[in-house]
Amino acid sequence: MRQLNLDQLHAFRQVVALGSFSAAAQLLNLTQPAVSLQIRQLERRLGIRLLERVGRKVEPTAAGRELLPHIREIETAAAAAIAAMADRGGAVGGRVRLGTGATACIYLLPRLLRDLRRRFPRLDIVVSTGNTPQIVRALEDNALDIALVTLPVAGRAVAATPLLDDEIVAVFAAEGDAPAERLTAAVLARLPVVLYEPGGNSRRIIDEWFRDAGVALKPVMELGSIEAIKELVGAGLGCGLLPRLSLRGASSGTPVVRSLAPALRRRLGMVLRRDKTPDRALREVIKALTSLQES
Repeated sequence: MRQLNLDQLHAFRQVVALGSFSAAAQLLNLTQPAVSLQIRQLERRLGIRLLERVGRKVEPTAAGRELLPHIREIETAAAAAIAAMADRGGAVGGRVRLGTGATACIYLLPRLLRDLRRRFPRLDIVVSTGNTPQIVRALEDNALDIALVTLPVAGRAVAATPLLDDEIVAVFAAEGDAPAERLTAAVLARLPVVLYEPGGNSRRIIDEWFRDAGVALKPVMELGSIEAIKELVGAGLGCGLLPRLSLRGASSGTPVVRSLAPALRRRLGMVLRRDKTPDRALREVIKALTSLQES
């Protein structure tokens, strides 16, 4: 009897998770025809239709839904087998898929990744960025192995380990007139404020801070890029609310930074699937991220 193909099973699960052949192909670094071929071959192997199109989205059939939990069990068992063999091997190698936010990717990870590459040349770390909900969904779908995101995270399938706190501060242009008074929510509401775009945990934390103070803030701009916010602030177009982590390496004359009152902080943490069996490569990445607790 011909055995099931792990690549075909994985492709099927990604198509279901993303609702699209093209999105799955992009995630898997394949062409859309290649993914479609894998699904057709899997359906021929099982002798049953697994997918159907509902409007513009691809959905699993009843048989496809029944197959999904078996695929997760198969992939977990395969990962455990690979981890067991890796432990008997020599040098640490393989691929680890890491998901994170833009701030951590730019200001926290480069030194850590450089050290891992120096110590383990055969270790390939693939980094993807997004907001916390997006990253956690990819982790739950096994499209990522580990995440470094803003907490809290939701989902019974994942477990989070807090690593470090990062203060949210108000940032002003060096040439501007930064308020000398305590920067409460009421004071900021009178200023042109540039914020993250909605959708991520950092924006949610900021919104909750204003809401707790009974203030309805109307930002003048909402952007998805920290660097873009810093550029606009530097041009004198508004006050930015940014993680202090994103100001590392700024020159002494810019920007002007003020703490908020009461203080506002976010917590970064490492997130893994509860059923994940780490191989040697992933264990080294976990160890490196855990060291951030001492930074």
